Amino acid sequence: MSAINPATDELLKEIEFDHISAIEIKFQKAKTAQHQWASTPLKIRIECIRDFAQLLLENKEELAKDLTLEVGKPIRESLAEIAQAAKKCEFFIEKSETLLAQERVNTDGMVDEVIAYDPLGVIANISAWNYPYLVGINIFVPALICGNAVLYKPSERALISGHNIARLLWQAGVPKDVFNLVFGDKDSGKFLAKLPLDGYFLTGSQGAGMELAKALAGRLVPIGLELGGKDPLYVTEDVESVEEAAISASEGAFYNNGQSCCSVERIYVHKKIYDEFLFHFVKRAKSLKVGDPLDPATEMGALTIKEWIPYLEKQLDDALAKGAKLECGGERVGSIGNFFAPTVLSNVNHSMLVMREETFGPIVGIQKVSGDEEAIELMNDTEYGLTSAVFTQNTDRGLSILSQINSGSGYLNCCDRVSSHLPWSGRKASGLGSTLSKHGLYAFCRPKGLHLKVRDGA
Repeated sequence: MSAINPATDELLKEIEFDHISAIEIKFQKAKTAQHQWASTPLKIRIECIRDFAQLLLENKEELAKDLTLEVGKPIRESLAEIAQAAKKCEFFIEKSETLLAQERVNTDGMVDEVIAYDPLGVIANISAWNYPYLVGINIFVPALICGNAVLYKPSERALISGHNIARLLWQAGVPKDVFNLVFGDKDSGKFLAKLPLDGYFLTGSQGAGMELAKALAGRLVPIGLELGGKDPLYVTEDVESVEEAAISASEGAFYNNGQSCCSVERIYVHKKIYDEFLFHFVKRAKSLKVGDPLDPATEMGALTIKEWIPYLEKQLDDALAKGAKLECGGERVGSIGNFFAPTVLSNVNHSMLVMREETFGPIVGIQKVSGDEEAIELMNDTEYGLTSAVFTQNTDRGLSILSQINSGSGYLNCCDRVSSHLPWSGRKASGLGSTLSKHGLYAFCRPKGLHLKVRDGA
């Protein structure tokens, strides 16, 4: 498999993928190694993750450069991802010992009732390319802490970063047979689904999630799916600063070229401030510097997948044909690499693909609404349910609106952020299960109820 620089079209590295026989061998080794890893004291497993987080920081320059070269994101964003990845480990380092301790929940006469937490066993982590460190840590860090072995398949678009992750985990003390690196393509993922693993956790597109769910439909096995979104943002007429709301929304829309599952992909603005908001949003979009991802001044780099650009153009053409107005962008930038200008559409509606289908790129539509009732209806008019955002200076109003939106996360006066302390979960086509928080830790355990009868003299 070839790692290609999306900014220059140059070959970075060729990596031999694992054939089916090699994956089978890694699985068998993982089964054996998992039992010893699970019997390793929890404090030692946590210490391995602590060392891994420290190694991320110590090697952040090298890791960030590799990440930028293979996925095209600006170097400033790659550096931020490495720093955030180390910080994301902190929750599990600090909380796991308490959360995984056996808990006596009741005493019934002479019987103590206790909850214990066993690991699942050997799990698959089929990861994504847009944030290989952040979305990977959602899965493999709590899985390893809980005593599981992991077959980690990085995206074929992030092979170098996938190898860097494995290398640092091994250096931090996680045995190679406990964290197994599987290089492969879509067919490799399909083969993993045929193995008798104890859990499957995928971060990717809705299509990939559906394929995995169908492949596992006949088996009673835990599955976690962190999928896409069509995340809405609503700006009310009483917002404290229209300009600040527009700038925040633009960051949510264009960070990482809009290649985030929680990117702001559709914006609804109250009619009383619509023109002012549009002015500031377009001004900010036009000011974004598109160029060499290795340049620290660059704000938007190259799209990771060249083949995705025609899909973006399809959404754009569909919107314009149905009456949308192109405020800025709408075209490729340069003759080399996968660069696409930040694109803003006004006069949009829900007959357009750009307001209904996941864009996963630097295109956003801004629609005028008459008030909260219309905004809520439109925000819920989607097959996805990952995040939603409301900007208003009235906290009660904002919370009331968010309570009526069917999404896993809600943002008040902010957007496009993730915290290790809160569950990250999608509803409807945005996924199954939760990562992060205590819920994301328990996702990699099997709870066991213990009935302990106390005997005299025991």
